[in-house]
Amino acid sequence: MVFRAKLLQPLFRHEIYRCQSGQKDLLYGSIEVDESYFGAKRQRGFHGKSKRGRGTLKQPVFGIFERDGRVYTEIVPDCKKKTLQAVILGKVSLEGVVYSDSRRGYSGLVDAGYSKHLRVNHGQNEFADGTGHINGIESFRSFTKRRPAKFNGVTKNFDLHLKECGWRWNRNSDELGHQLWRLLK
Repeated sequence: MVFRAKLLQPLFRHEIYRCQSGQKDLLYGSIEVDESYFGAKRQRGFHGKSKRGRGTLKQPVFGIFERDGRVYTEIVPDCKKKTLQAVILGKVSLEGVVYSDSRRGYSGLVDAGYSKHLRVNHGQNEFADGTGHINGIESFRSFTKRRPAKFNGVTKNFDLHLKECGWRWNRNSDELGHQLWRLLK
């Protein structure tokens, strides 16, 4: 049984990736956006200090979370304003309310046509203000960063790993097995 599971795992991952990549639907309602960097943990001590945040050599990933709905992730070349807003404009309906942190890359969303854009300033220890928070996308990011520990890290096929995490997040955990078999039919 273990042997068969090892053979089916790559097949499942590729089917999940195909399914997730084919999503062309717009996200509506309350939308949370945030960027994150994925890669190896910093090595302290012997290797000296390494950079944190935007100066690292880690892979930038942009996430969009529809409250009470789906999550969408995309590997981006950088986290510049032009790149992030292009992804937002392509995936989020203009009627949606966008929640983000206070990063300058998100400024100008109202000028781009969005009805409302609310920010959370983490630098001033502001994490939630009523409905103004980005806890949903941060929770997904935490889930996604914990998963590679099961595999001792993910170096190749990171995009497959990312899409699998999004697929798992978008479905009820009780139905995952049935959904996997339905994908293969």
